[in-house]
Amino acid sequence: MKALLFERSLPRFAAARVAGAWAPGGGAKVGPLHLADVDPPELPGPGWRRITPILSGICGSDLATVDGRSSRYFEPIVSFPFVPGHELVGHLEDDPAARVVIEPVLGCEARGIFPPCDACAVGDTGGCRHVAFGHIKPGLQTGFCADTGGGWSSSLVAHESQIHAVPEALSDEDAVMVEPTACGVHAALAAGPVSDATVAVLGAGTLGLTTLAALRRLALPGHVIAAAKHPEQRRWARELGADEVVAPDGVARAVRRQTRSMAAGPVLTGGADVVIDCVGSADSIATAVAVVRPRGRVVLAGMPGVVRLDLTPLWHREVQLVGAYAYGIEHGAGPDASGSSPGRSGPLPRTFHLALDLVGEAGLGRLVGARYPLDRFTEALTHAAEAGRRGTVKVVFDLRPESRLPAWRSA
Repeated sequence: MKALLFERSLPRFAAARVAGAWAPGGGAKVGPLHLADVDPPELPGPGWRRITPILSGICGSDLATVDGRSSRYFEPIVSFPFVPGHELVGHLEDDPAARVVIEPVLGCEARGIFPPCDACAVGDTGGCRHVAFGHIKPGLQTGFCADTGGGWSSSLVAHESQIHAVPEALSDEDAVMVEPTACGVHAALAAGPVSDATVAVLGAGTLGLTTLAALRRLALPGHVIAAAKHPEQRRWARELGADEVVAPDGVARAVRRQTRSMAAGPVLTGGADVVIDCVGSADSIATAVAVVRPRGRVVLAGMPGVVRLDLTPLWHREVQLVGAYAYGIEHGAGPDASGSSPGRSGPLPRTFHLALDLVGEAGLGRLVGARYPLDRFTEALTHAAEAGRRGTVKVVFDLRPESRLPAWRSA
């Protein structure tokens, strides 16, 4: 089968890092990623299913990997060679009429580990302690594990604990947005209670926009300020729930005006109750710490990589800095499909269930703006790296056979 394969190669990784620093997405041309003919992954054991991808998204973490910018923190929890692609909608090979999305985290159940860790035991798979153990190779998620394959191919395997059925009402474009929307839901709910609060969202790419949609529909904040760099991002930010949209260099001014704060050097005397950083750069994290109020909360949703940051204001102002990775169960999000509510007996809602609902309600499939076949992967990755500037939000690989491609496929 055809697959985009990422192999361990230090020289190519170094070349990708140089090329990616020169031009975002440039690592695709010289790095360890290449189109290959490979055998489909074997089914690791009982409960595993084979999936044929339809659409598979390109994530910011994928771009960081391709451009050699990912942190060495991930080395023990990734196995090579791997096929990227964790945002996907596909068909079950043994039931072609069934469309599914996968919850990529490879937790204890998928790894055949019993009893499960404390996190997996309650459904909080994003906090699994065993992502390097069990009967499959290390890999924090599908798309970073040598044994599972990934969405940038014509076939992969997933454990039944990862699989969610796609409602008929959702289009393929809606469905491929479920995983990134789950990340946005988790980030929005990591903000904690925000009723009547001022919330700033930094970044208006896929993660920032899905976080805005989740905030507006699940958390009900008082006033949302979004920082968006490009015109199309600003339009989407307004449409998906921001009360105020500003350029990145206008965040401090907007927060100061909304909260009636004063500037005290690089920080505000007051500030936003919560700042959600959906970028993960040194500049965006520094901005988040500068514009959050004393004893406020900064949610780090964008994958940061290696950054240098002065944490003095974090210490002095007793700011909470929390990470928001992946998904699992959500506290404080209301009752799930069983009717049970958080804080009472019964299950908490799963992030993916909330995301499936949100994608349909907000029509987030509209964010899919460009589709490429696998053999044009260098163009696809370059487009994804420049998506904001080019007026696009989500770029995906279209894995359908040529005979089944829609006439309107772009790019």
